[in-house]
Amino acid sequence: MKIKSMTATFGRLEKVRLEPGPGLTLIHAPNEGGKSTWAAFWRAMLYGIDTRERDKKGYLADKNRYQPWSGAPMEGEITLEYGKRDITIRRGPRGSTPFGSFSAVYTKTQQPVPGLTASNCGELLTGVGQEVFTRSAFLGAGNLTVTTAPELERRIAALVSSGEEDVSYSQAMARLKDWKNRRQVNKSVGEIPRLERELDQAREALDRLEEAAAQIAGLEGERAQLTRERNSLTRQAEAHRLLAQKKLSGRYAQAEEEYQSARRQLDALEEEQAVRPLPDREALKQAQGDLQYLKALDEEIKQGETALTEAEEASAKAKAAARDDLFSELSGDEAVTKAGIDAAACQSAAQTAGKVRRGIWIFLLLALGGGIGWAARLLLRNEAAPLGPILGMLAGVAVVTLAAGFLYLARRRRAQDILTQYGVQTPEELIALAQNYKDRCQAADKAAHEAEVIRNAVAERKTKRDTAKSNLLDFVHQFSPEVKDLFGCSAALSRALNLEHDLAIARERAEERRRRLEDLAAQGAVREELPAVEPPIPELSPEETDRALVQTADRLEQVSAQLNQARGSLQAMGDPAALAARLERLEDSLARRRLELDALTMAMETLTQANARLQERFSPELNRLAGVYMARLTGDKYSAVSLTRELEGFVREGESVLPRSALCLSRGTADQLYLAVRLAVCRLCLPEKPPILLDDALASFDDARLEAALELLWELSGEQQMLLFTCQKREGEVLGGAPGVTRITL
Repeated sequence: MKIKSMTATFGRLEKVRLEPGPGLTLIHAPNEGGKSTWAAFWRAMLYGIDTRERDKKGYLADKNRYQPWSGAPMEGEITLEYGKRDITIRRGPRGSTPFGSFSAVYTKTQQPVPGLTASNCGELLTGVGQEVFTRSAFLGAGNLTVTTAPELERRIAALVSSGEEDVSYSQAMARLKDWKNRRQVNKSVGEIPRLERELDQAREALDRLEEAAAQIAGLEGERAQLTRERNSLTRQAEAHRLLAQKKLSGRYAQAEEEYQSARRQLDALEEEQAVRPLPDREALKQAQGDLQYLKALDEEIKQGETALTEAEEASAKAKAAARDDLFSELSGDEAVTKAGIDAAACQSAAQTAGKVRRGIWIFLLLALGGGIGWAARLLLRNEAAPLGPILGMLAGVAVVTLAAGFLYLARRRRAQDILTQYGVQTPEELIALAQNYKDRCQAADKAAHEAEVIRNAVAERKTKRDTAKSNLLDFVHQFSPEVKDLFGCSAALSRALNLEHDLAIARERAEERRRRLEDLAAQGAVREELPAVEPPIPELSPEETDRALVQTADRLEQVSAQLNQARGSLQAMGDPAALAARLERLEDSLARRRLELDALTMAMETLTQANARLQERFSPELNRLAGVYMARLTGDKYSAVSLTRELEGFVREGESVLPRSALCLSRGTADQLYLAVRLAVCRLCLPEKPPILLDDALASFDDARLEAALELLWELSGEQQMLLFTCQKREGEVLGGAPGVTRITL
């Protein structure tokens, strides 16, 4: 089988076409160039896509990973050369299922290929299932390690056996383990533990059978005793009920009497309200406020009259204090004015007297000076003083001096008389005396004014009181004409207001008594008297009786349930003979299963020993061919290869005796080992020789071993088509001159 062309709408590929050559095709593309996508597309076209696979952490299922980036449906087409004829395989969407539709036709005639379906396409074309194909001819994502699978194990084992591929060691061992696990997995799982549990249960059932019989006898006696106690407590509860009923009926009679009394009181109040219609409650409250206002006015009038008396007394005292003989019949201002005039006159007279006195002294000094001067002049002239002029001059001086003296004394006496009239010593004292009189007059006037203000206020409040009282009496007379004073008004208003309140209380009381009567009736109270016969008084109180009855009933119910359960258990246990027969059958089955378990254990040990011996000669042909390829790839450094059944590889270097595990090799050498194994598997185990696809499989090879690997692949491509994807240029440089190599750049 060879690929002629592939057209894909898959992942990043959008209707891209790839046409590999018949031999070795070198496909070069950079990272993210679509190499791994083409590899996945080739496998998906052969074996389809598992739609049951789900995304995991760090991993996307193929159905999601390779959804076309453009949003177009996932679809593809491959043209193959198979059986000397070209066939075309197409896959596309079916509803929401990717690659759900399938068709396989002959390319030239477009006739369907018989027997080729979506489910068997890969296995029919490659000759192997997907597990073997993935572990041999599909070297994707740079992972060359080979892992085992039952189908691959059978094919490899067939190389050294009769050719039958129906069974493998792992399948046989798995079947033996399954049979063994059915018998016994551990102490709690399997048929043997189940039989052991059933056997224990049957033995326990026999023990429980005897215990149940004894338990039933005890429970029946306890139930009879509890039944007697319950009946006794029931009779006591009935006695308590009769006593309570009698007490309840007495309370009902009392409540009925209270209700009738409340009803009569309510009817009387309603009748009173109907006889004397009252003003509305707001008007009554307003009238009551007016009454309080009148009381406040009376109090204010009383306080005002007291204050008026005090003010009048203060005014009289102030007027008496202001009364003065010096300024009688004068007002304060007039007294101050008069005192000012008299003080000014006094000051003027005193000033004139002072001036006259100073003038006398000046005149005498001048006369003396003139006389002395005249005498001096006479002395200087030695003349005698004439007596007549001297006497005349002296007489003139004396007359002038006397006249001035009389004037001085008159002015001084005038000033003194003014001050003496007022009994003061200075004009300032006279002014102060008048000012004091003015202040006393003002105080008297103020006291008189205050008394007048209080008198007017008292008169005003009396007027208001009389008016308000008259209005209040008129209002109250509307519903209480017998009222004559404020006390009567207060009583009438309180009565009117309380009538509404009393009505409300009476209605509420009557309603409460009615509800109480209904509650008692609901509790079972009756009007007629109960029979006079008193029931016997129980030993326990009602609460104790109820509590004891509940406890006894609960215990009786529990005992009855336990008795029924015990009887049911006894009945479910069945006949002891049948139970003994079942024990015998269980013991036989358990012994048989234990023998089978021993046989299976021995078979597994034998198979393990046989497999250990077979490991030494597992698939010599595969080891031989893988060794040949390994020698080619490593330049004959490693000439021998051996594989375990788990396909773990070992190599031997030169003449060395001990093999070296692949885990001890470098990554490049390990990749070369598993490339050799895969090529050998493809050569020996793939009958249809499908194309071998390598996706960056040689990336870890050094230059020398890369050249050896490419030479080997080029040789093998003569028999089997090779598709080598790479992101490096080394492969192209090595294969530069090799004939028959197809080069494609993506």
